[in-house]
Amino acid sequence: MDAATVLPVVWFAIIGFSVAMYVVLDGFVLGIGILTPFADDEAQRGHMMNTAAPVWDGNETWLVMGGAGLLAAFPRAYATVLSSLYLPLSFMLIALILRGVAFEFRFKAHRGHRRAWGAVFHAGSLLTAFAQGLVLGALVEGMPLLGGKYVHGAFAWFSPFSVTTGLALVFGYALLGATWLVLKTEGRVRQVALDLTRPLMLAVIGFMLVVSAWLPFLDSALMRRWFTGAHFLYLSPVPILTVLVAVLLWRAVLLNRERQPFVLALCFFGLGFAGLLVGMWPNIVPPDMSIWDAASPPSSQGFLLVGALVLIPVILAYTAFSYRVFRGKVGADSGYH
Repeated sequence: MDAATVLPVVWFAIIGFSVAMYVVLDGFVLGIGILTPFADDEAQRGHMMNTAAPVWDGNETWLVMGGAGLLAAFPRAYATVLSSLYLPLSFMLIALILRGVAFEFRFKAHRGHRRAWGAVFHAGSLLTAFAQGLVLGALVEGMPLLGGKYVHGAFAWFSPFSVTTGLALVFGYALLGATWLVLKTEGRVRQVALDLTRPLMLAVIGFMLVVSAWLPFLDSALMRRWFTGAHFLYLSPVPILTVLVAVLLWRAVLLNRERQPFVLALCFFGLGFAGLLVGMWPNIVPPDMSIWDAASPPSSQGFLLVGALVLIPVILAYTAFSYRVFRGKVGADSGYH
């Protein structure tokens, strides 16, 4: 196989890996923001946010890596997605900025202003998660093109299915946040998180069943890949493992485990993302823009690949080091600002 065939596959894997890393690493921080209203007081909100303070700054690196990789390796896909979904993506970026500002300002604000900044942090986290779910739903439904342009209107991404996936992602991130707090805290905050984990699990499983039942009725090439011919047979390990992980997660929560709920929640998200990728393959923009149709010249992809192969291990090493340094429980009196 020549470079024009192999390099798009490599870049599809790199972008998928980058987005997956962002989802699992920043997902629990978004979940913490979504759950802050359930804290009893400002001290508990500060405790919740302090569990992520030492490690959260680098999470958006993976989002930038995925977006930059899409621009460089698949410029046609980048142009199509950003021009068609610019509204939810703009909402997401604005919410990410608000969340970041609120996270830092809350710790430095006067006592009377902390509640307001905490509310902004919550709103930014909630809107970010919902906007990401809208984008995901629009991609799953498919983005039909005519002459290289999206044939639907500027608000076609807003549909009952995309709203459902937006809500599902909000609850999914909240589940990640709750299991992270169970792992990293003690006392009242941990009990609040543990009490929230059970209903959040039921909500996430409910949304998964609703979305799964909805998928066969979508006019999408992604769904045809799953439900036609023998495809479902060789793709079946993904849903089977997802059900198994859901059962183990429920059991771990009932048994009041420390680490297992968070690890299993990450696996739950990872399997969902893997199902999305294998369903999309070989399209990068469903229903019919393949990775080879959207690819930049092999010389460009090869040049950029050298930088990616250097940069990704450095980011992974830094991420692993930061999580190792700040491992263990975070006390209520701990502070990183």
